[in-house]
Amino acid sequence: MTTSVALPPFEAPPRTEVSARLRWRMLRSAFVLGAAIAGTGLALLPLLSILAHLAITGWQAVGVALVTDVPRPIGVEGGGLGNGIAGSIVVVALAALACVPLGVGAGLWVHEHRGTRAADALTFLADVLNGVPSIVLGITAWALLVRPVGRFSALAGAAALAMVAIPLVLRATSDVLAQVPRTLWEAGLALGYPRWRAGLAVVLATARAGVATGVLVALARVAGETAPLLFTAFGSLYWALDPRGPVAALPLQVYAMALSPFDAWRSLAAAGALLLVIGVAGASVLARRALAHVMRGRA
Repeated sequence: MTTSVALPPFEAPPRTEVSARLRWRMLRSAFVLGAAIAGTGLALLPLLSILAHLAITGWQAVGVALVTDVPRPIGVEGGGLGNGIAGSIVVVALAALACVPLGVGAGLWVHEHRGTRAADALTFLADVLNGVPSIVLGITAWALLVRPVGRFSALAGAAALAMVAIPLVLRATSDVLAQVPRTLWEAGLALGYPRWRAGLAVVLATARAGVATGVLVALARVAGETAPLLFTAFGSLYWALDPRGPVAALPLQVYAMALSPFDAWRSLAAAGALLLVIGVAGASVLARRALAHVMRGRA
């Protein structure tokens, strides 16, 4: 025999109490939203102030000649940074030829052998290299590639930038591949693929969008490095694009002209720095948008 328990009748709180609670919640929500907006504005303020300063200082040098002309001698109006832009493209492209296969391959190897001492040691080494100042890697490239040959070169500069980019690409690749289900790799092995082919054709192909994003972000970062190029590419005032000799680079030109006492050169330096900021930010945005598009397509 079951006994029923009589529940007390439901009594709604007074309307005034409900309105007070609702107003309190809306007040807290508005406060948190305002604090988030204020924090975002404070975080963007340094970047916006830098962009405004560069735009105000370098507006006189902005034009077609900025990307098509070379720096003019002191006292001569006009000129541009075309040789530095072209030299940066050459050096970064050469660095990409080295860092992409090595970084992605090392990241894939770390993913396939994760948990082993060798993989842990390689990951630790990559983290250490990420924390090493880029000027140290530039001096290393100078001691290994410039001093024995006796001349600066774009190849040495590309090697220095590759030393900076390889740990970044390795970590980005291993982190992205960790998101791929292990069952996909096992399915490749079940189909008869060798271990290396399953990693390339299944695991890496599945995460190619994320890997490409990591590569683009790494190359965008090294494109603005100055210290490694001081000891390797050295710089040039002419259209010197031979990778076996010194070449101009946009970060080097910005560094040298920003220290100049001449207004025309400082204006060119500000315009060049603005190009670097816009290029790095644009590469990061494009990489994130491409990754988001791929993820929406999978969903």
